[in-house]
Amino acid sequence: MKIALIAHDRKKDEMVNFVIAYEPVFQHHELFATGTTGTRIMENTKLQVHRFMSGPLGGDQQIGAMVATNEMDFIIFLRDPLMAQPHEPDIIALLRLCDVQGIPVATNIATAEILVKALDRGDFAWRELVHKYKPGLDDNE
Repeated sequence: MKIALIAHDRKKDEMVNFVIAYEPVFQHHELFATGTTGTRIMENTKLQVHRFMSGPLGGDQQIGAMVATNEMDFIIFLRDPLMAQPHEPDIIALLRLCDVQGIPVATNIATAEILVKALDRGDFAWRELVHKYKPGLDDNE
């Protein structure tokens, strides 16, 4: 599974602690993150994380591009609801794309835990079918 991990500044410690707690689950999956969040996760775990740009510099949009092409399986985006974000339109666009594509997204630690426990149980196996039958170019084209 391809999992994106995003955290606003005041939520980065919470994200790192969450990933440490579930490192045995995450180690079996392909991880993506925005800049600093990805660096902090790699510094505190043995996990490899593909890092995109910082969210305000386009990282949210890079992850959004993967969502738009159905290349992301789920997202944990620990948002700070009490702090205005200068790139709020990018955040809303990413969440909208998740809704359009049916990509599960957690925006708080409680929902993130439910998703990760479901992942560990194998409840996301339906995503394999999405990838298996993903429309592609016909060999004759």
